[in-house]
Amino acid sequence: MRFKLIACEILFRELCCVMAKSPHRIDVEFLAKGLHDIGRPNMFDALNEVIETVDPDQFDAVLLGYALCNGGVVGLTPRGNAPLVIPRAHDCITLFLGDKQRYEDYFFANSGTYYKTMGWIERGDSLLQYMRNEPHSAQSQVPPDKVPKGMSDPKTGQMLTFAKMVERYGEDNAKYLWEQLVGMPHYNRMAFVEMGIEPDNNFEQLAREEAANHGWEFEKIIGRMTLFENLVNGNWPEEDFLVVQPGQKIDFDYSGKIIRAT
Repeated sequence: MRFKLIACEILFRELCCVMAKSPHRIDVEFLAKGLHDIGRPNMFDALNEVIETVDPDQFDAVLLGYALCNGGVVGLTPRGNAPLVIPRAHDCITLFLGDKQRYEDYFFANSGTYYKTMGWIERGDSLLQYMRNEPHSAQSQVPPDKVPKGMSDPKTGQMLTFAKMVERYGEDNAKYLWEQLVGMPHYNRMAFVEMGIEPDNNFEQLAREEAANHGWEFEKIIGRMTLFENLVNGNWPEEDFLVVQPGQKIDFDYSGKIIRAT
């Protein structure tokens, strides 16, 4: 089969590694990091512009090396007969950890954690990549079915999940509200996700040094290549991937699946 892969450059090394072993022909286009920082409409426009250049008659599927990423993928739709395939993930840390449940478990057990990978070290400059102009914003998105105590819709009185807060107030504001209501601390630890393809220990050492400079705790997490491998190998189980057929588009999902096709 022949796939077109459109991906964030943060995933460059991991995706190149698995593409070299894939049985399929893959044409890849990496886009600059930080699209999730320019706002949902602008990220959508940037991705949609690339998708529109793809000749659907030349490919069996278009693969997206992205996650929900601040909602920037919402609204994307296939062109022609080639479906869009995207992992079910809130952000790229899920991709590195290899499983959305593993990410959720780690996030809630280790709030205040800032994550580093090879890609973020060599292509992401600093904390500003995540924090932008919000001094209290959390790097990782809260799973959408979680409800902070006391947060309700002012019109209906119904309790708001985090995903509904994002929809109503935007992701940065939702994260800030979550911190205030739940008491999430500021960053106090760093986790380096080791993927097993690092050329040496220099990336880990740089992460350790940055953690020390901030006075943070440090932890190394062993990542998993599962989602990267399955994406490029055409193995797309429903619980881990969304396959968007022609005539459908990517939308938010508030049942725990993160994204759905509508």
